[in-house]
Amino acid sequence: MAQIAENPLILVDGSSYLYRAYHAFPPLTNSAGEPTGAMYGVLNMLRSLLLQYKPSHVAVVFDAKGKTFRDELFEEYKSHRPPMPDELRAQIEPLHKMVKAMGLPLLAISGVEADDVIGTLALEAEKAGQAVLISTGDKDMAQLVTPDITLINTMNNAILGPDEVVEKYGIPPSLMIDFLALMGDSSDNIPGVAGVGEKTAQALLQGLGGVKDIYANLDKVATLTFRGAKTMAAKLEKNKEMALLSYQLATIKTDVELELTSDQLTVKEPAVEELLALFKHYEFKRWITDLEEGKWLQGNKGNPSMKKVAAVQDEPAAVEAASVLSSDGYVTILDEETFASWLNKLQNSELFAFDLETDSLDTLSANIIGLSFATAPGVAAYLPVAHDYLDAPAQLDRNDVLARLKPLLENPQALKVGQNLKFDRGVLKSYDIELQGIRFDTMLESYALNSVIGRHDMDTLALRWLNHKTVTFEEIAGKGKKQLTFNQIALEQAGHYAAEDADVTLQLHLKMWPALEKEQGPKNVFEQLEMPLVPVMSRIERNGVLIDQGILATHSQELGSRLAELEQKAHELAGEPFNLSSPKQLQTILFEKQGIKPTKKTPGGAPSTSEEVLAELALDYPLPKVILEHRGLSKLKSTYTDKLPLMINPHSGRVHTSYHQTVTATGRLSSSDPNLQNIPVRNDEGRRIRQAFIAPPGYRIVAADYSQIELRIMAHLSQDKGLLSAFASEQDIHRATAAEVFGVSLDKVSGEQRRSAKAINFGLIYGMSSFGLSRQLNIGAGEAKKYMDLYFERYPGVLQYMESTRELAAEKGYVSTLDGRRLYLPDINASNAIRRKAAERAAINAPMQGTAADIIKRAMIAVDGWLEQQTSPDVKMIMQVHDELVFEVRADAVEAASAQIRALMEGSMALDVPLRVDIGVGDNWDQAH
Repeated sequence: MAQIAENPLILVDGSSYLYRAYHAFPPLTNSAGEPTGAMYGVLNMLRSLLLQYKPSHVAVVFDAKGKTFRDELFEEYKSHRPPMPDELRAQIEPLHKMVKAMGLPLLAISGVEADDVIGTLALEAEKAGQAVLISTGDKDMAQLVTPDITLINTMNNAILGPDEVVEKYGIPPSLMIDFLALMGDSSDNIPGVAGVGEKTAQALLQGLGGVKDIYANLDKVATLTFRGAKTMAAKLEKNKEMALLSYQLATIKTDVELELTSDQLTVKEPAVEELLALFKHYEFKRWITDLEEGKWLQGNKGNPSMKKVAAVQDEPAAVEAASVLSSDGYVTILDEETFASWLNKLQNSELFAFDLETDSLDTLSANIIGLSFATAPGVAAYLPVAHDYLDAPAQLDRNDVLARLKPLLENPQALKVGQNLKFDRGVLKSYDIELQGIRFDTMLESYALNSVIGRHDMDTLALRWLNHKTVTFEEIAGKGKKQLTFNQIALEQAGHYAAEDADVTLQLHLKMWPALEKEQGPKNVFEQLEMPLVPVMSRIERNGVLIDQGILATHSQELGSRLAELEQKAHELAGEPFNLSSPKQLQTILFEKQGIKPTKKTPGGAPSTSEEVLAELALDYPLPKVILEHRGLSKLKSTYTDKLPLMINPHSGRVHTSYHQTVTATGRLSSSDPNLQNIPVRNDEGRRIRQAFIAPPGYRIVAADYSQIELRIMAHLSQDKGLLSAFASEQDIHRATAAEVFGVSLDKVSGEQRRSAKAINFGLIYGMSSFGLSRQLNIGAGEAKKYMDLYFERYPGVLQYMESTRELAAEKGYVSTLDGRRLYLPDINASNAIRRKAAERAAINAPMQGTAADIIKRAMIAVDGWLEQQTSPDVKMIMQVHDELVFEVRADAVEAASAQIRALMEGSMALDVPLRVDIGVGDNWDQAH
């Protein structure tokens, strides 16, 4: 995930803003009939950017009138574009006036494009050690991306750093010019090479390197595996002149002569009177009010906080509702009278916000330092109970306070709203308080509304929904080793910080809940799945799992010996000792000394030694294979065999993972410390780690795993008769598919045919193409396409489902699970085919993966409900991993418990095919799974 550094230089592609605003916003006019929509849209986006990042240095760059040097290179450059509409041209001059009146430097340089000015400023700032954020919707700009130069999309705030460029385009920023030179760019009329599309361009660049490398190795083009590789060299040779011209056209000029340097692009105070006159003339009524009240561009100086941003979509209401939360109604409770008054206020509130301040993020060991509450917007209190520097009479006794609050906190009718209340519930449990009445959680409200909008933490949500910059913990506690714990923070700062947390949480709920109520599907997911799951996950986390340290110690020692052997073998294969963990040394050994041809480059332009590259090289060379095995075992050792014993809680003697509801896009749970989802299950080393997850004496481990759940959901969603029939008759679905695709009887299906059918079945779920299938099965692309065609011929309902899902996604902008969970797809209508195809694959997969997530959440809630009714602790739910629930069961209760667990899990949702659960039993997790 790309990071936005502290106070970057922000370079705005004004021309990109202009056209996007013109097409995205309605054709507004003032009472005089003058067009205003594009102006409004550009200012709206600019204002949102400034409020979010509060930069000290900005430039808004527009294309100047007249031709550029590219028109001289190629007469047809951008010649296909229609002339600018008159209603848009009329808005440019007043827009420029408004931008300047906002205090923002504006540049438009003759003879070059806005891209060239931005490129020049970006590189200059980077050399001076300044981080740069370029706000644009132009993919050409991706060539400028480095670890210090980041792009942010103007319409959805998606961030593109080096890794995101690779993810979106399949190549690093250093090859973006080559990418455009080969495939062309229809938006700018860059011709490219005839017959080369996106996939072919990717294959050429990944296989041979940049344009110069490709033309230096035309004889090797035919050895590549993409369709048409045999005849591609001739096409490239024929179009060489056009490819080199396209390379020139696509290259952003980075040495434009400018009168201003990047450090001179400072944000000035707005010319309020001039701006006000312009707003009144063009009738931006709400902004007139904000400007008159001093709120329109509040605080656009340097931003002291570091922000991680990914795929954020601004809520339009947030930009319009720019407001400053008042802390005038915040109080710190230090005496009995104030506490009694607030306790009475809370007892009589229909809903109140609640938050704990602790000295640790570990729910089992955290001590409560204080509690905060809010009963109405701006009405909040902080109740300190364990600050170190306060004398005993100056703060109320923690035990007494908690004893008096316990009836309120445990009252299911006293409704609470919080931000990540699973944490607060876990901490309170250590104080023998069972938090009930958990009605709303703002983190989950945000997630249910839109899982891909970005982060769902309170600071991010406050900016998004309230336009309010919260006080961050680092601002009051410091950073790093010198960071204070909450009990050490001065009371004045602590009181404001804690009360603000409760106030913001309540106000976020008051903003988000009306939006959620309007959407039946997301509301259902929030009320029926996400909120009921909070106490369930809290209980699982506190149960923890028993670990056999002896097994891990032995395994770790053996891994150490094996790693030493692999290191020695690698040194022998290399002909010299080197650090296997050093990419630079490995690059030298593989690509310089051994002369192996690099297959990919890093964003910085160096030969890549990524896992994907090594796996490809390992097919032909022994050293990459050894390196890969060494990396895999080293990761297992450091992440699990060495680390798990250190994670055993001294009080419980168990390992307690943390589950997260708001990390994945599709609704699946994730876990951390340790990450249970990433323990390998398909190799011996991973299974040996699972052997260390053991049952205590007198108990067994029971693992209950949904069988082929996503394929069953596919059958239900597609209503394909063949799939429905196969599952209804309890056939081996992969064998049944093989019989249909290869036209043989079930008993004649070979192991190879079943393997191919399995690859097709699971590949379709993830939108695999015939090319992807050919690589997985190591067969020709033509043969893979034949398999896919046969599959769709036999299962036409699947093809119809996939096509209708793509169409529906393009129309609505999202897809839904059976429970109504939505996955928004910002790129579903993208002009860039790579991003659009990725969104289409996600559209097909998300309803299945998301429904599978919803099903296991339903199961967890149902099983937990049954367990809570039991009088004796015969069964504990201790883990959730993918489609599997893991339990500790008393040995003499295994049979009855397994039957009940199976019944609850298989009955968690009614599909048109039966849900099936496989149950295994053992003394450890490996035996049970």
